[in-house]
Amino acid sequence: MSVAKDDPIAVRISRTLADRIISGVIEAGAKLRQDHIAEEFGASHVPVREAFRRLESQGLVVSQPRKGVRVVGFSVEEVREVAEMRAALEVLALRNAAPHMTKAILDQAEEAIHAGDRAVDVQAWEEANGRFHRLILSPCNMPRLLKTIDDLHAVSARFLFSGWRAEWEAPTDRDHRAILNALRAGNVDVATAVLSRHVQWMGQKPGSRS
Repeated sequence: MSVAKDDPIAVRISRTLADRIISGVIEAGAKLRQDHIAEEFGASHVPVREAFRRLESQGLVVSQPRKGVRVVGFSVEEVREVAEMRAALEVLALRNAAPHMTKAILDQAEEAIHAGDRAVDVQAWEEANGRFHRLILSPCNMPRLLKTIDDLHAVSARFLFSGWRAEWEAPTDRDHRAILNALRAGNVDVATAVLSRHVQWMGQKPGSRS
């Protein structure tokens, strides 16, 4: 996730902290201290609290009375739940996006696949992976649906980082290519079937590609 300079400070704080949590820089169980974060970003406590609320809505932190805000861990069951939710919602988005798909969008999606193939680490691969999914889903023009998918993708990216942190090996992403080929051929049923299987695979084997 990138941090845009013109974003409100709360959004910039939440995105930066989300990056750190997803990549494992901030580990599960760690306490997020409001004073320290406010000082780091030169902000008041108000945007920091808003950033915490954003992170909580993404399922990355939990706020507990008298205990403050802590980074949440995750179980195998949660991994599967997120995968199933993503599969259902991304299929819905792709079906609505397909009628608005253009050659330019598909060409950009192909470039994202190539970027993933060239990735030298898990961060670069996940950026390309996320870009591919956003490109093919964004034409659905359903902002609330896309926001929910983005939040779920952030959580599943954390699962992926935890699985690949110790040893990185660039995957060959046949599913992305199959989805792209089906979309180029106008076969939406095949594209959505592959997408559903592709996303749910992450829930069957935590740490696998998604």
